[in-house]
Amino acid sequence: MNHDSANRAQAIDLASHIDHTLLAPAAGEPQIAQLCEQADQYRFAAVCIYPVHVPFAVERLHGRKPHVCTVVGFPSGATTARVKLYEAQEAAENGADELDVVINLSWLKAGDTTRVHDEIAQIVELTGVPVKAILETSLLNPAEKRLAAEVCLDAGARFLKTSTGWQGGATVEDVKLLRQIGGDRIGIKASGGIRNVEQAIALIEAGANRLGTSRGVEILRSLEDDNDDED
Repeated sequence: MNHDSANRAQAIDLASHIDHTLLAPAAGEPQIAQLCEQADQYRFAAVCIYPVHVPFAVERLHGRKPHVCTVVGFPSGATTARVKLYEAQEAAENGADELDVVINLSWLKAGDTTRVHDEIAQIVELTGVPVKAILETSLLNPAEKRLAAEVCLDAGARFLKTSTGWQGGATVEDVKLLRQIGGDRIGIKASGGIRNVEQAIALIEAGANRLGTSRGVEILRSLEDDNDDED
């Protein structure tokens, strides 16, 4: 990593943009505990975990800076609206601060935007918890990306999230498009394939407020190593 990248990362407070993510199906409480401790140590924005781990993470992070974020309808978005709503409500009742909700892509591609809108709007209204709508941009054409973003904006989502990471990752071009559509009205979360400082900086400079990555510690340690080399 060059010195310019290190300086830019420090200037934008890279750690505060990171949702420290662990969505490995076999991860248990020891791994979640470690995730929470790392999030607190590095001052990450949030941990992002499966709903089953929310109560444990809420207890571990009580009184600390990082939020507890969980996923809903993950990773396909193809569960029913009623199931997603129940999952979201239970997560909120268990203390989740943020919900990353996968939209129903089949409805979007069929042009059934009313159902896409209503599903997100109901979760927003009945949980009162900030929703990040996951668009899965790698599966959408430009017109569908714009349509999905506008529908989720109208439904009250607080963030537009690029990807689950299961179907491709975030790109600078998609982040720029979502920022262009949303302007200052909404946050943008880039997620999927973010592995190093240079990628992270590029996505933030393109307009991302949050970065979903399991490599947050590695990214921050690479900055520390670079600083050590300068001493």
